Amino acid sequence: MEGVPQFFDDPRDAARYRRPAHLPGVECYRAHIVRHAFEPHSHDGFGLGAIETGAERFRYRGAEHLASSGALLLMNPGELHTGRAETDGGWRYRMLYVDPDLAERVTGERGWHFRDAVRQNPAAARRATALLDALWAARESLAFDSLLAELLALFRPHATVGRGAHGGAAPRFGPVLDYLHARIAERLTLDDLATVAGLSPWHFLRSFRAQYHVSPQQMLMALRLAEAKRLLAAGVRPAQVAAAAGLADQAHLTRAFACRYGVTPARYQRQLRA
Repeated sequence: MEGVPQFFDDPRDAARYRRPAHLPGVECYRAHIVRHAFEPHSHDGFGLGAIETGAERFRYRGAEHLASSGALLLMNPGELHTGRAETDGGWRYRMLYVDPDLAERVTGERGWHFRDAVRQNPAAARRATALLDALWAARESLAFDSLLAELLALFRPHATVGRGAHGGAAPRFGPVLDYLHARIAERLTLDDLATVAGLSPWHFLRSFRAQYHVSPQQMLMALRLAEAKRLLAAGVRPAQVAAAAGLADQAHLTRAFACRYGVTPARYQRQLRA
């Protein structure tokens, strides 16, 4: 795939997405990133993938992680993360994003959760890469569904399942996140969010950063872009998406989306239609 020179610093940078028409809740992704640095963003589903070549450094759940060739990537839904190359030649990787409800239907298990974002396992990573390639190429629904079940089975040993898998109670700032979701297109203030949390503004800001390792504004932008991604996948026009997601205009959407997902909104929609 050709690069996106108006957003990527290096013409070798490329990212592609694909969704199977018959199965909502799953998205295939493949990329080679050399210079681009992904801003904090999240995905609706589990992020399951493997590094084929090179190495990536990313921040996830408040810690720095290094994933190199032969590593499995295991991310939980909604967790903010970044990403940048650790090696001169960048890193080449493949991912599958799977809605938790779909993962439950496929596996028959509720409450998957990954404690480790990276597992070094060259044999499993090679197998995952092969399965992800096969999923990308699959055009028959039966073949795709069979491969999906096989890929989830490959990642199953790394997941905790069921009650207690998340290692704690409901998030302390759950009402704040609900408030952000419900008012994603509004202009919010620190006082608004602090009132929901029942704290003074600066105490809330310090506590929120300690919990999520990002500022409330960074969290809001991640939620806005995740909503934009959902709307774009549903075929909504970018100009309408920008307004619905609380972004200034279509140019703002284009810049922010490319920073977090590696492609422009229009290119993302074209890829899903291909």
